[in-house]
Amino acid sequence: MPRYHRRSGDPRLCGSKVAAGLGIVSLIALSLAGCTGDGGRIAAAVSQVATESGSAAAPAPNPLRNVYFGDLHTHTNFSYDAFLNGTRATPDDAYRYAQGEPLTHAAGFEIQLDRPLDFFAVTDHASFLGMLPAMLDPEQEASRHPDAELARRIAAGELTGAERGAAYADIRAHTLGTREGLLDLNVVRSAWRDTIAAAERHNDPGRFTTFIAYEFTGSPENQNLHRNVIFRGSAAPEVPFSRLDSFNPEELWAWMDRNREAGIEALAIPHNSNGSNGLMFRLATYAGEPLDAGYAEIRTRNEPLVEITQTKGTSDTHPALSPNDEWADFEIWSYRIGGGTTPSQPSGSYVREAYLNGLRLEEERGINPFRFGLVGATDNHAGSGAPSESDYFTAGGRPQRGSSIPFDPPRPDGSLYSTSPLGSIRGASGLTGVWAEENTRESIYDAFRRKETFATTGPRIRLRFFGGYDYADDLAEDPDLVATAYSGGVAMGGELVAAGGRVPRFLVWASRDPESNPLARLQVIKGWVEDGEAYERIYDVACSDGMSVDPETHRCPDNGATVDLATCAASGDAGDAELRTLWTDPDFEPTERALYYVRVLENPSCRWSTWEAVRAGVEPRPDLPATIQERAWSSPIWVTP
Repeated sequence: MPRYHRRSGDPRLCGSKVAAGLGIVSLIALSLAGCTGDGGRIAAAVSQVATESGSAAAPAPNPLRNVYFGDLHTHTNFSYDAFLNGTRATPDDAYRYAQGEPLTHAAGFEIQLDRPLDFFAVTDHASFLGMLPAMLDPEQEASRHPDAELARRIAAGELTGAERGAAYADIRAHTLGTREGLLDLNVVRSAWRDTIAAAERHNDPGRFTTFIAYEFTGSPENQNLHRNVIFRGSAAPEVPFSRLDSFNPEELWAWMDRNREAGIEALAIPHNSNGSNGLMFRLATYAGEPLDAGYAEIRTRNEPLVEITQTKGTSDTHPALSPNDEWADFEIWSYRIGGGTTPSQPSGSYVREAYLNGLRLEEERGINPFRFGLVGATDNHAGSGAPSESDYFTAGGRPQRGSSIPFDPPRPDGSLYSTSPLGSIRGASGLTGVWAEENTRESIYDAFRRKETFATTGPRIRLRFFGGYDYADDLAEDPDLVATAYSGGVAMGGELVAAGGRVPRFLVWASRDPESNPLARLQVIKGWVEDGEAYERIYDVACSDGMSVDPETHRCPDNGATVDLATCAASGDAGDAELRTLWTDPDFEPTERALYYVRVLENPSCRWSTWEAVRAGVEPRPDLPATIQERAWSSPIWVTP
């Protein structure tokens, strides 16, 4: 089993056979994609060459696919909750921010990404879209609604913190309950047209991709069933389907199917399953009926992806569901979304368990509604995104005292921290990576559909994953390994059908973000069904610093990477820029249904709460993790007997 540990990138990872016939512009782009850059740098390099040659042509498509990074979940002033938190950024502002321009936060400080993104979607809440800005516009009828004065006082900062919280809750309850006269569909249609127009204005094929999108926010009893709906092209409905139409996502899917028949293609991405109290992936329909083939068909057609990480927690797995996974306790949000500290039950709320249940359903009934690829996003409500731990912010501004640093002075009861955990357990996350031929709506959307996607907690880690039956022993060192991997197998998101008693082999590769920490280990997470029961197992498959996986425990030794909590400086003598291996499952059984997906872990780094403590000159909050291990997850490969 060859393993490779490199301190720099490798152009072979994007393929070299593609050289013939693509021209110098594409070759430069491919070289950068494989060696030092990301999708944004590819676009920048090609743009420079095109300018120097007098051509405005976009980069030529790469049949072996480039990596592109983006965010498919952000909110602007059209979302009522973002507006009440002070956000005045518009969809246009959000798209400019995603392209690298600075943005003034509502709290008065400037925010800017360290690098532009390659694609972006504004996903404002469809319910009451644009209604709160309309309440503050004296020309709008909404400004004369009884709730308008309360919204104005919130926006003007006239309320104390407690009063503001109560007022926010009051208005939110009214929007959930559709208080009479609060909804003006003319306002909603106008805001939706503005949302579409902004996406159209900023879409720049070959260089920056936007998607017309919105968020469906079904939340029965604060049990999160939210979805982001992403449209493939310029065609969109007159008004989006919202929770005011139904809380039931099955009705959303039926609406999407009707749109598809009319030529409007879209997909939905569930998010924050961790806060769904078990509803997102429960083994019953919305009405409580058993799942059947019809349910599986409509769900898989409309929901090929799931958001696994964002600011309100990571939804890979939970320690209660994966007790043998040492890395399961990562950025866990254990509460219902929007329900304060009301608990959310783990079972039915996490992606890995859904994968396992899907395998079991496939074995028992021949259906699998849970064949999702993986994406990550920020869900930031400030018209921007905050995927960086060292520069974390929310719609309300920088973290407040009591969440990550002590109250000064302490509260009258002597407490140093807020009794609510919600501010402190939010996190800086995440991003979506896709492998696509070019940076266009069509190409990136097609990557969504085939699930050639991966999620990261913020760093632009690059991750590739292939499986096949005919991979040669030296595939990982083949100059044309990507072309060979595609031609002889399937990429992440694909399915391998059993070939007699043969055992599949998996090409696993990850490359660090040059602006983030080195990589510590590569892992394969396996799920399978045996005698009617579903199981999981974690295999380390490549270790940093030339170390080897223990064949008994399937674990790498610790590489000794450390973090100085006084400065957040990470040790520079451990970890790799690249990890790559050709791996075979030592426990593979050809008769068993299985899936595999990859998790790559960086060396430890400071969590945002520790960064805040360092800047404030205080000790990190003792009941929060001082460090985290940033990570990325691939979409699975399913193996069918």
